[in-house]
Amino acid sequence: MNNLLNIKTPAEDHAAALKSDYGLANQGLLNLRKVYWNLPTESLYEEMVFRGEGHISRLGPAVVNTGKHTARAAQDKFIVRESTTEDHVWWGEYNRPINSSNFAELFIRMQGFLQGRDLFVQDCYAGADADYQLPVRIVTEYAWHSLFARNMFILPRSREEYRQFVPEFTLLCVPSFQAYEPIDGTRSSTFIALNFEQQLCIIGDTAYAGEIKKSIFTVMNYLLPLEGVMPMHCSANQGPNGDTALFFGLSGTGKTTLSADPSRGLIGDDEHGWSDSGVFNFEAGCYAKVIQLSPSAEPQIYSATHRFGTILENVVYDPITRQIDLDDDSLTENTRASYPLEYIENAIRNRRGGHPSNIILLTCDAQGVMPPVARLTPDQAVYHFISGYTSKVGATELGLGAEPEITFSTCFGAPFMVHHPAIYADLLKRKILRYGVTCWLLNTGWIGGPYGIGKRISIRHTRALLRAMLGGQLNDVEYYVDPVFCFEVPKSCPDVPEDVLYPAEAWTNPDEYWRKYRQLAARYSDNFKKFAPDCPPEVVAAGPLVDATARTYP
Repeated sequence: MNNLLNIKTPAEDHAAALKSDYGLANQGLLNLRKVYWNLPTESLYEEMVFRGEGHISRLGPAVVNTGKHTARAAQDKFIVRESTTEDHVWWGEYNRPINSSNFAELFIRMQGFLQGRDLFVQDCYAGADADYQLPVRIVTEYAWHSLFARNMFILPRSREEYRQFVPEFTLLCVPSFQAYEPIDGTRSSTFIALNFEQQLCIIGDTAYAGEIKKSIFTVMNYLLPLEGVMPMHCSANQGPNGDTALFFGLSGTGKTTLSADPSRGLIGDDEHGWSDSGVFNFEAGCYAKVIQLSPSAEPQIYSATHRFGTILENVVYDPITRQIDLDDDSLTENTRASYPLEYIENAIRNRRGGHPSNIILLTCDAQGVMPPVARLTPDQAVYHFISGYTSKVGATELGLGAEPEITFSTCFGAPFMVHHPAIYADLLKRKILRYGVTCWLLNTGWIGGPYGIGKRISIRHTRALLRAMLGGQLNDVEYYVDPVFCFEVPKSCPDVPEDVLYPAEAWTNPDEYWRKYRQLAARYSDNFKKFAPDCPPEVVAAGPLVDATARTYP
């Protein structure tokens, strides 16, 4: 809301109560009407409703609509190309360069646009490990975006800490500001532009809150490898005996659902670092997909969607009863809930765990040919990590429809990886070998045929496989070697039917299964050609046998 009439707002009297001495003037934001510093959740609710940004649904969750963008605008992300980034950034599809002068012009016009307007600030941290914690300042046009930042990042613990806060990276999100392509060098009026030299990210013409979250993740992906720390697009949990498990995967493949296990403590659902001290969450909250969320299969996440403080993005609700409908995808299939990590009952409060005992690479195979689980050698794990095979599901990026789209997303998060994939792969392999980690490929996709013919693997069977993996029940069972990918597949698992472990047997035409499987192997091989020159030969050799002639299991 552009408060041109200078109307007093609900939180105006205490807008500066938690103000930092390092004000916005230091960051070139001047002549503002009012800055609302580090407001608590309750005040942000009042401001959000007062400004017409959202509504309160039954039991208290805030319901907001992100407008034309209901997913990330991956094609509109830019990084300033200058001397400090020139040799570090993996320039290409996801790291598009923008020159310093274009960035400066864009920021100057944004500064002018904001004069006379209100802004909200949340001073917070990314990274639960104090040795690698990044102080970040999230400056937003919308009150609900400030609440999102408060949910998702780690907050200072005292009034004095707020007063002395000095950011090492600042993010400025102004959805009502648009780029002008001929002048700014952008692809459209939407932009997400990062300048590592100036420690600044600016976002315009999109209200999708995931851009805030993933921009900070991108920053961590750039900074931490320079210090020998592995940044990871993964969820993490910990068993009662202290064993940590990591779940790598794209949005929609099960990271959040599978890590929210009542029998294990949740470290975090999406973004982590792995240092010499162990695993640590980058965030303090969760950002879960909630379309068709099941209260029986995902009770903890479902409960969080009905609590005060949770933000529901693009979730349909009844304006009379205020009852939400998690099955309604009329706005988007990519409906989201942002909530504090502690809304999950078994969340680990310090958001840290030891070195992982197990790493699970999640893939959603829409072809219906991959086995539901496979044990990987370290080199196979690195090969599949670099490949990042899965299917984009549920319109998590602009331009995607309801039908899964086969993709190879490098490091299971290509849009957020700033360095060359070889940097992350080398970090991962060294840590796997140093700490003796067991690695797995877990398929949460289809069996009995591709999407539209087969059916999605039952979450009950997936959880049974996961329990057996993490509980050690798969350590002593007999395995067969997959004839195409050469990884090991268990011949049996408690509570899982045998035909699920032998995917060809679920197809009505086994010959068609093997043909499709070899086609997938060929796509793997073609995709990996661009990485092979920078990979050790043993990793390249860990790929599939494209010419495998097997028509049955060994």
